[in-house]
Amino acid sequence: MSIAFVSCDSKREPGKIYMPDMAYSRAYETYAERDSSTFTTDQSARGGSKIYYDNNPAAGTIKRGELFPYTLPNDTTGYKMSAMVKNPIDTMTEVEMKEAGRLFNINCAICHGEKGAGNGPISTSGKIGGIANLTLDMYVKMADGTMFHSLTYGKNNMGSYASQLDRKQRWMMVKYIRTLQPKTATATMAQDTVKTK
Repeated sequence: MSIAFVSCDSKREPGKIYMPDMAYSRAYETYAERDSSTFTTDQSARGGSKIYYDNNPAAGTIKRGELFPYTLPNDTTGYKMSAMVKNPIDTMTEVEMKEAGRLFNINCAICHGEKGAGNGPISTSGKIGGIANLTLDMYVKMADGTMFHSLTYGKNNMGSYASQLDRKQRWMMVKYIRTLQPKTATATMAQDTVKTK
């Protein structure tokens, strides 16, 4: 008695495809212009003779490597709640610290000064008053989240920096500002306690 096994071994014809539109999806060049006679970004033209293509990322998604969104509102409640938000950046490398310093000098030093003492060119010109001295005790004690909230939405004379600095850069800026501030007795004791353990 003999048994023969026969199977399909054609790489050119893989057989039936369960979802052909997934196996053979349309390829898009990232920054290439799309043929307007074939594609549209207008939602009202959906289902017509053109293919609707949404350039925006799916709602609720975060690009790879980006920090989670900051969702507290820009009001007094959001400002108070920001004190509970922890800085997601624990430590920074020397390169990141230099980059944070560069960003501080570009965006902040014009008002707050190179060392954060509130003596930048705009402050000393006398044209704008009330510029914060970031080395004062009230800012040393301010929570990282509150400082981030102020960078995100703006506070008093300072406008929002959310359009100039992405989330990671704003958190890096908070970390950098901490290096400009004097160490309080409480912070020094806390560091000494950590070192001795």
